[in-house]
Amino acid sequence: MGVGPSAKETSLHHIHDPLLDLISADADIDLLGIILFGSSDKFSEKILASTRTAIWAQGMRADGAVVFCEGSGNNHVDFANLLAQLENRNIAAAGLTVMGKNGQPVVNNDYTSDIIDICKSSGSIEPCVLGQNNLIETDCRKALAMLKLKMRKADKERGF
Repeated sequence: MGVGPSAKETSLHHIHDPLLDLISADADIDLLGIILFGSSDKFSEKILASTRTAIWAQGMRADGAVVFCEGSGNNHVDFANLLAQLENRNIAAAGLTVMGKNGQPVVNNDYTSDIIDICKSSGSIEPCVLGQNNLIETDCRKALAMLKLKMRKADKERGF
């Protein structure tokens, strides 16, 4: 499927990002920062970038992370690896991406079962309508709720 016009976020969307607005306003969440990285074409660089991102989050002592992948297809390689790398470092993670027709990311692992599909078009197809498959507040609320549940479960397992 790739990154098409409907999955592209406009500058206005970045200025009023619903995920950042929601997380930064939540009293239960201490927002440490935002990490952005591009998706390379090379598999080895995808794995390197996503692994280093998880190491960075671990170094920041993050308890949780929301991972958003703007594209789909080949971008799901680093997306799925980042979810795995975070969880393997005991960092709870919630994921959001466009999954497409099959309702699953292109790459699956043990950590991609709870991903929120942000596709809004009927039939989960690429409609070529700019911004149609962007994040909306409802998607962000679901991701934040999922993250909080995972973090609470992790705290219980650690005896907190």
